[in-house]
Amino acid sequence: MATRYPQLEPCISSQSPCVSVLTRNFHSFFLTAFLTYSHVRKGVGSSNNYAYLVTDESSKDAVIVDPANASEVTPVLRDAMDSGKINLTAIINTHHHWDHAGGNDEILSQFKSLSLPVIGGKDCKSVTTTPKHEETFKLGKQISVKALHTPCHTQDSICWLMEDGDEKVVFTGDTLFIGGNVHSERSSSDGDTLMHTALNKTLAALPDDTKVYPGHEYTKQNVKFLTTVLQTEAVKNLQKFAENNQQTQGKFTIGDEKVNTSST
Repeated sequence: MATRYPQLEPCISSQSPCVSVLTRNFHSFFLTAFLTYSHVRKGVGSSNNYAYLVTDESSKDAVIVDPANASEVTPVLRDAMDSGKINLTAIINTHHHWDHAGGNDEILSQFKSLSLPVIGGKDCKSVTTTPKHEETFKLGKQISVKALHTPCHTQDSICWLMEDGDEKVVFTGDTLFIGGNVHSERSSSDGDTLMHTALNKTLAALPDDTKVYPGHEYTKQNVKFLTTVLQTEAVKNLQKFAENNQQTQGKFTIGDEKVNTSST
């Protein structure tokens, strides 16, 4: 089945909590992205957070990735469960920061009868399982999930590679964005080494056609910086795309990231 990109219903306001939902169909799984806008703690700025619902088509088993803004995500999950579209089986976190794992307890409370495991780094809220680096498990019948430990942004950061036949996606949290990455929690050369390993060894080793699903929609900010140091055709194309699209997750690959940031 060819990947389809339906029209996105825009968020009404970026100054109050709301959610935009976009579903994409892959070979035998569905991926729903939630882009939520809500005030960051202490009232500074706004947070363009992504949460992702991944569903195995044949079994309807599903996981929710980084449901930080649980109040926006929960109604969609409940509706999907009540209509028989999904069997929610787990919460997966990319790292412990509140804007990724902060909604864990509310999700667990809302769906208490499911006894959901929380799969993530050791510092994630209410975590029950921390897979080893490159350890794999199955989601439903078709989807293989692999933990890729990338301790740089946080020491418990894990990127999640999901594969279904030829389809490959990676959920990178705050380790890798479209057109950029964030700082390491560790300072000086240690942090640089960890970042180099995470980006240039662990993630760069993935197949070039692996689609990137980051933790935030930061592409416009990233490309603004990129254009100050690079004026390549790839960067110009990324800038044009970011200016004309509210969401950029899943539209670019590991191979694209190598080209976009090769000189930064």
